[in-house]
Amino acid sequence: MTTESTERIPLLPDVQRFVDRSHRLLIDGAWVDSASGQTFESVDPSTGERLATVAFAGERDVDRAVDAARRSLSGPWGAIGPADRERILHRLADLMEEHADELAQLESLDNGKPLAFARLVDVDLSISHFRYYAGWPRKIAGQVLPVSVPDMHCHTRLEPVGVCAQIVPWNFPLLMAAWKVAPALAAGCAVILKPAEQTPLTALRLGELALEAGVPAGVLNVLSGDGTTGAALVRHLDVDKIAFTGSTEVGREIGAIAGRNLKRVTLELGGKSPNVILPDADPAAATRGAFEAIYFNSGQSCTAGSRLFVQRDQYDDVVSALADTARATVPGPGLAPDTFLGPVISEGQRARVLEYVNAGTAEGAELVAGGSAVSGPGYFVEPTVFSATSDDLTIAREEIFGPVVVALPYDDLDEVIERANATRYGLAAGIWTTDLRAAHRFADKVRAGSIYINCWQPSDAAAPFGGVKDSGVGREHGYEGLSQYLESKTVWTNLGADNA
Repeated sequence: MTTESTERIPLLPDVQRFVDRSHRLLIDGAWVDSASGQTFESVDPSTGERLATVAFAGERDVDRAVDAARRSLSGPWGAIGPADRERILHRLADLMEEHADELAQLESLDNGKPLAFARLVDVDLSISHFRYYAGWPRKIAGQVLPVSVPDMHCHTRLEPVGVCAQIVPWNFPLLMAAWKVAPALAAGCAVILKPAEQTPLTALRLGELALEAGVPAGVLNVLSGDGTTGAALVRHLDVDKIAFTGSTEVGREIGAIAGRNLKRVTLELGGKSPNVILPDADPAAATRGAFEAIYFNSGQSCTAGSRLFVQRDQYDDVVSALADTARATVPGPGLAPDTFLGPVISEGQRARVLEYVNAGTAEGAELVAGGSAVSGPGYFVEPTVFSATSDDLTIAREEIFGPVVVALPYDDLDEVIERANATRYGLAAGIWTTDLRAAHRFADKVRAGSIYINCWQPSDAAAPFGGVKDSGVGREHGYEGLSQYLESKTVWTNLGADNA
């Protein structure tokens, strides 16, 4: 298979100017070179060619950014009232909306995802997150406690955690930044945002818009770099809270360091999500849902429906229909107008996906569709369908993070619930059915942070998101997400006569 030779949508002039210039670090309200002068290249995964040159932050830059964030908390940001935090967040959302098409093109270029998805999902949901959390600053309140101690007034205050290191992945770069930055700023924290080295551009543009919106110097710092930059942030003793989205393996290391240093930590990690089709479901709708659950964002989603369970009597028909749709789906560049399936993020990620494909065939799974790299420039992989009979295969157990689904037959609901839970992950699970009792039994018994019934991965800033088991610690979105950036302080006041 080769990619379609579809003409790309031309870049907006502002996007072209942005990618053509060298990019610096945002520290203490100023754009500065890295202390070492080191840079790296961001690559367009649709072509494999250099996209932009970006500063590489080292330990000295981390020190500068953390110091700037700490000083901002004792400066204007620490003294600013909740109404002003609300105003700034709304202004930032307004600016993102004004530049939405520009942000979408930058995301599509840097990540490879289809432009329509970048605009309607990544950018629009990012704006929604800033608008949602802009409504919180004047609603953050402690409470008066009915304590039993005589002549005592006891109340709590909710205060910002402090300096937050936020490390975001390359699959949804702008959206993951919004998930973290918006609640942190609403709570009054200061942030050092570290985007993935593969996709730094929208984080840097977000930093520019934040300054324009009136975010004070030092409150939002943006450090581009690789894992060593993130590690320096995680180890830094003056960072109060770490928020990380990424692999379970790296999350374990971050959690261990945070535990030793007694830091607050939120971890949104990997998944191997089961997607179950019951025999009473509309087979066409369920198959279409299964297709979108795995191939959206080229399978590069922690909630991808990568384990597809189909009741044995319908199994062959569903797998055949899914494979036919996969074969008819031709990968293409994100800026081509008709692309549904873009490239994977890098040459290394493509090699990783193909290693899993080879492992699947070597272990006896049937390769029904796809399974190969796409010839031509860029890092494209065919949408791939495996049929298997064992949950013990590598491709059925491990997170592939690519456009590969493993279909597995089952016989009854109790069996598939048990098999759905037989994984170290617990991020998401879905079921397609018209039987409400079966749907709610599934939702009750399956251990996962999110359950999707007759849908896959809807998202809203108000709805908590996160996982259990190896899929993470803590929640993002909603008040639960905001609470990760707040500390409770208890205040006792003696009202006795002798102290009047």
